Amino acid sequence: MLHRGSVVSKTMMTGMMTTGMSGGGDDADGTALLEPRTRTRRPPLYKVLLLNDDFTPMEFVVHVLERFFGMSHGHAFEMMLTVHKQGLAVVGVFTHEIAETKVGQVMDFARRHQHPLQCTMERED
Repeated sequence: MLHRGSVVSKTMMTGMMTTGMSGGGDDADGTALLEPRTRTRRPPLYKVLLLNDDFTPMEFVVHVLERFFGMSHGHAFEMMLTVHKQGLAVVGVFTHEIAETKVGQVMDFARRHQHPLQCTMERED
């Protein structure tokens, strides 16, 4: 039963019209009717990248990886070396809002500690 102010999707209305308000699943000739299903898509993911520079201390980068990305000390140390040797590294993959928040947190933290560390994000393909 629908109440005043209820939100009904087109899919629900189509299902109600084909099966009746009682929700029965059989047509008059006894064949089952299939209701259309809506597919939900996963949100796009974004890679958070840490970029190398010649001034930010390695210990600070390790601390950032531990604090903002939840890495163990050993994993953070290995990731810091990857950033140092390759110029950048993907330090996490998140939804847009979370990636944006992580980038902002890292950049603010680096600025407060007077380090030029750069963190950015890009959509994952």
